[in-house]
Amino acid sequence: MDALQTLRKRVDEKRNQIIEMQRDLTAVPALAPQNGGTGEWEKSLVLVRWLQKLGLGTCESLPAPDPRVPRGERPNLLLTMPGRADDRSLWIMSHLDIVPPGESSLWDSDPYTLVVKGDRLIGRGVEDNQQGLVSSVIAAQCVKEAGLVPDRTVKLLFVADEETGSELGIQSLVKKPGLFRRQDEALVPDGGSEDGTRIEIAEKSILWLRFRVRGKQCHASTPQKGINAFEAGSHLVVRLGALAGKFSSRDQLFDPPLSTFTPTKKEANVPNINTLPGEDVFHLDCRILPREDLEAVLAEIRSIAEGIQRDFAVGVDIQQVQRASSPPTPADAPIVSLLKRAIRDVYGVEGRTVGIGGGTVGAFLRKEGIPTVVWGKIEEAAHQPNEYCLLGNLMGDALVMARLMIGEG
Repeated sequence: MDALQTLRKRVDEKRNQIIEMQRDLTAVPALAPQNGGTGEWEKSLVLVRWLQKLGLGTCESLPAPDPRVPRGERPNLLLTMPGRADDRSLWIMSHLDIVPPGESSLWDSDPYTLVVKGDRLIGRGVEDNQQGLVSSVIAAQCVKEAGLVPDRTVKLLFVADEETGSELGIQSLVKKPGLFRRQDEALVPDGGSEDGTRIEIAEKSILWLRFRVRGKQCHASTPQKGINAFEAGSHLVVRLGALAGKFSSRDQLFDPPLSTFTPTKKEANVPNINTLPGEDVFHLDCRILPREDLEAVLAEIRSIAEGIQRDFAVGVDIQQVQRASSPPTPADAPIVSLLKRAIRDVYGVEGRTVGIGGGTVGAFLRKEGIPTVVWGKIEEAAHQPNEYCLLGNLMGDALVMARLMIGEG
């Protein structure tokens, strides 16, 4: 606890520095090309300058090629802090990119100019993901200044492309032989709760499907001459509702604690009322508990579609738009226990493990067998107009991360 008090004092002294880091990072719109930007290169240079200024050493560059941006590549940066043991590493992964501001009239200030109102820092990217990014840097700085040696190697990873799929970020990095080891553990400070208690250790499998129902178009006044794809598709939507009963296991780790099969996007068919549609397209968003077999789910969906084909004399094409699954991090993994202890020491609350229906970059590490937690004390203002984070949360999270770095010592 003496070390924690020393670190707390160090973090408290960084208040003005934190604001200036946030100011410099916010001023650079790190947008992906598909969001109208030129990538994260300029922002990565700002970060590198700060790391050098703080005496944290030189980053290893792990770029991913991207001909759409002026630099021709997207930056992924790795900062390594040696520890007492090098047989395993603690990774803290944050991302450099942001989302566009959206409708400018909804902002009270320039999204790329940091505004400080008391404890509130306002600007695009300040929470998503600069709170986690800056917290990790401050944690490393304070551990080093306090003369403390991490109990194991610490690796701060700053990745690109999180907001648009991570193909040029963490997905490119997990393919590099020897970069990650199964004995490593990871914290992703890119999610959490306002009270700081929620530790995400598991994600539902994601299955997005596009259904194309093929019938025969004709004049609506003579429907017997055609095959109504819209009608058949509507029956298909209803029959797919049986999936929830077929795959009905429950897991209280998740909210809701069951698999969900939700029809969502409906594409336009014919533009006029008096034509019977010969094609109908809709989408199904499936969020499936990890214990369920995705191949079994798909087999049941295909069986339901075959029934529709027989009953309505239509064709049904099924396209997988997205499929993702990862094993959960064990609730008793050392990273979970240590994080709970750090949250208790810093915030005075008890951490609780949860699963989520959405996807995070943590899933890519879990797929590699690396126990990964997603955590932060956040206001959940990401992607909103007037996005903000609380300075107290950022400083508290830095202290939690520093506590993780020094381990049980």
